[in-house]
Amino acid sequence: MKVRPATLDDLPVLLEFEQGIIAAERPYDPLLKPDPISYYDIGEMIEADDAEVMVVEIGGELVASGYAKTRRSRHYTSPDWHAFLGFMFVKEGFRGRGLNRVLLDALLGWARRHDLTEVRLTVYPGNEPAIRAYEKAGFSPYLTEMRLGLDD
Repeated sequence: MKVRPATLDDLPVLLEFEQGIIAAERPYDPLLKPDPISYYDIGEMIEADDAEVMVVEIGGELVASGYAKTRRSRHYTSPDWHAFLGFMFVKEGFRGRGLNRVLLDALLGWARRHDLTEVRLTVYPGNEPAIRAYEKAGFSPYLTEMRLGLDD
């Protein structure tokens, strides 16, 4: 297993991973537009100084991904900056092997090297497997965003 920063050469596979994330999250979000949609500009993040896209490679095959990005915190909270994690994906045949934790460790290391002392992420409330995985890694709920659709 090899954990490394993503390169632009990885982009075709990473775009497939993004569609896998969207497909998995679609049942939790009635507001997602019909396909095709995209969440991220992965190529831009790969080249950015304030972000790191990481991949896990097994036998030369990309099997997992995630990113950490420096974000400004709300002006009334501290610290002023935090690392935001996203794009967490493990290919179906490789789930249950602890790869999400391996990615988290690599991304948390990136955050520490950039002197960030807070890490945040978002997860849909119904996505219990993801919530359990993040809680197991030490994350705890912080804010709950709620909505009311007036056309529902």
